[in-house]
Amino acid sequence: MKISLRRLNDNYLFETVNERGNIVLLDNKSEEEPKGSSPMDLILRGIAGCSSIDVVMILKKQNHKLEDLRVEVDGYREDGAIPKVFKKIHLDFILKGDIPASKVERAVKLSMDKYCSVSKMLEKAAEISYSVQLNGEKIL
Repeated sequence: MKISLRRLNDNYLFETVNERGNIVLLDNKSEEEPKGSSPMDLILRGIAGCSSIDVVMILKKQNHKLEDLRVEVDGYREDGAIPKVFKKIHLDFILKGDIPASKVERAVKLSMDKYCSVSKMLEKAAEISYSVQLNGEKIL
């Protein structure tokens, strides 16, 4: 895995490119109109994406039809600390579909507790928690 970064302006705007040519812009959130995500935003996006890929994969293998999947992620950083790392991260998985609640709960648990590389890496530094909603009802 390899990423290249180059600076695009006189401030904090950077372009990152992976080996497949996918581009992601990085910027400093203190800029008046940031044109990209902050590095810490990308960490939260990474855990949401990694776990969502796992959940979809697990449910597909079980031949369940998932209509919608959203994940809301809240990251909590220690005020005044330097560096200001995440101390707590909470993910709320919001799914829709004709899927047994037990299967959804198991898919999320497998992702968060076993398969998601991002969550397994981050749990060494931050307390990670999650909740699950299925068709508007909280199941975990």
